[in-house]
Amino acid sequence: MGFVGDQCARQGLRVGCAPLSDRSDFDDLAVQLSALLLLLSFTGSPEVGWQLKEKAGEKKVTLELGGNAACIVDDLDEGLDEIITRIAHGAFYQSGQSCISVQRVLVRREHYAAVKSALVERVAAFKQGDPRDVDTFIGPMIAESEAKRLEAWISEAKEAGASVLCGGVRDGAFLSAAVLENVPADAKVDTEEAFGPMLTLRPYDTFAEAVQIANDSKFGLQAGVFTSNMHKAEYAFEELEVGGVVINDVPSIRVDSQPYGGVKDSGLGREGLRAAIEDMTEPRIKIVRKTATNAAAALK
Repeated sequence: MGFVGDQCARQGLRVGCAPLSDRSDFDDLAVQLSALLLLLSFTGSPEVGWQLKEKAGEKKVTLELGGNAACIVDDLDEGLDEIITRIAHGAFYQSGQSCISVQRVLVRREHYAAVKSALVERVAAFKQGDPRDVDTFIGPMIAESEAKRLEAWISEAKEAGASVLCGGVRDGAFLSAAVLENVPADAKVDTEEAFGPMLTLRPYDTFAEAVQIANDSKFGLQAGVFTSNMHKAEYAFEELEVGGVVINDVPSIRVDSQPYGGVKDSGLGREGLRAAIEDMTEPRIKIVRKTATNAAAALK
C-alpha cells in the first residue's frame, strides 16, 4: 500500500492495518480496499467517511464522524457552580477539539440569565497559551487554517445577528474561548461541527422544545441533560436522536466499555471493546436435526 504499507511492514504490522496520513494514502486504499480488508473502521469527517463507505463495497464498515453535541440545562439542582464547571470543561477541554465537546447549550429560560453570567465569567478567565504550562487551558488549534475557519464562522454568525459574549479573537493558531448567543438557526456555528473553542447559548420554554432543538441537527453523537426529573430524563433518552444520552453531566464522556457511536451524519456502528469484538466476528450457527442414534451408545 505504498509508503504506509512499507512502513507498517517494517514495524511488523499486517498489511491492511494502516493509518491514512495523506490524500495519496486515501486513493491507494480506495483502489485496494475490497481486496485487503474485511472490516473498515474510520474516525474523521463525514465527507471522507461516507466516501470510504461507498468504496468499501460489500465489506463491513463502522464510522465515527463527529457531531455538534447539545447539552440541556433544565434545572439547577446539581448546583450552578457544578453545572458551569462541567459545561466549561466539556466545551473547551482540548480547546474544543473533540467529537463530543459541548457545542450547543440549551437552558430553560428561567435559569438562562444565571447560567449565561456564570458561564461567560468562567470561560473568559481561561488561560490561553503554551499547553506545556500546567495552568494553560486553551491551547492552539491543530492548524492556523482551522483557527481561521472557526474565526470566519463566528464572524458570519455575528453579521447575521449573533452576539459574541466573550472570546473569538484569533492569534495565529490560537482562538480565544468564545461564547455566543442569539445565533441564527442556520449559522455554521450551530449546524456544523465547530471542533474548536466555541459554544452557543440558547434559551427554551418547554423540555419538549429543548429536545426538538437538540434534534434539529444533521449530527447525532451524544447529548447531555441536567435534570432531577426522571420522567424528563427518560423522555430525553427515548426522544433524543443520538447514540448516547448522559444524564446530569455533559455529553463529553466516553469509556471503553460503552458502545460509543452515533446516528445520522455522526456515522454508523459502535466503537468500544465489546462492539469491536462483535464487529470483527462473523457469527456462525449450527443446526442439528434429531438423529436416531442412541445417546448412550454414541458416547462409548
